Amino acid sequence: MTEKPYRDEELLADVIAGLIGRVRHVAVGNASPIPAAAALLARARGNGRPYVSLLGSRRHTFFTDGARELFDCAAQGRVDVFFLSGGQIDGQGNINLMNVGTYEHPKVRFPGSFGSAHLYYVVPKVILFRLDHTRRTLVPKVDFISAAGTSAPNVYRPGGPIALVTNRCLFSFDRERGRFRLESVHPGHSQAEIIEHTGFDFEQAEGVPPTPAPSPETLRLLRSQIAPELAETYPRFTQEVFRVAQAG
Repeated sequence: MTEKPYRDEELLADVIAGLIGRVRHVAVGNASPIPAAAALLARARGNGRPYVSLLGSRRHTFFTDGARELFDCAAQGRVDVFFLSGGQIDGQGNINLMNVGTYEHPKVRFPGSFGSAHLYYVVPKVILFRLDHTRRTLVPKVDFISAAGTSAPNVYRPGGPIALVTNRCLFSFDRERGRFRLESVHPGHSQAEIIEHTGFDFEQAEGVPPTPAPSPETLRLLRSQIAPELAETYPRFTQEVFRVAQAG
């Protein structure tokens, strides 16, 4: 088996950048280096658009009041793309950031919702991202709904999930049906493996295509331009993945 000419992190950043598309403003929360790399990659491809706000960064943000301003901008319709994850994600797009087991007597306690329900409702394109693609995390039904993937028809909701990116594959999300669909399988993985390690049912074709590898131009952008920009906020990540140290 020949060694891949790219890192898995580069593949995932490329996939997510494609999902971002042509929008005005992408915001990325804390502790999200791969989505942050994807947002900067989308900006590099768009010659400066979309605007990118990385929480925790001084160079790459339009916010002066951190997360509080993020929530205000999102409510005003000025954030087009955001990223969410969860300790559990189910087949209806619900995410759990609270606990495993009952709320009163949890087996595991997660960090908490921290505005996820608000952002899930008001940001038009929410991309779910989870590196641990197992039946422990992708479950038939979450133990606690921190943020609901779908809402009743009489609920005004401009936002919601459009996709789920994992370390194994890419799912799209149909908001009307409230179901995921397997769109591509990352190189080195298989459709049968996705079924084995996913706790919820999902739509799929007989032959799901492989996720395309990053192009040489994408790898050039990530390694020569994006990595130095990202090093300010995520120095350890850029050092481990791109061998780029923080300037200064």
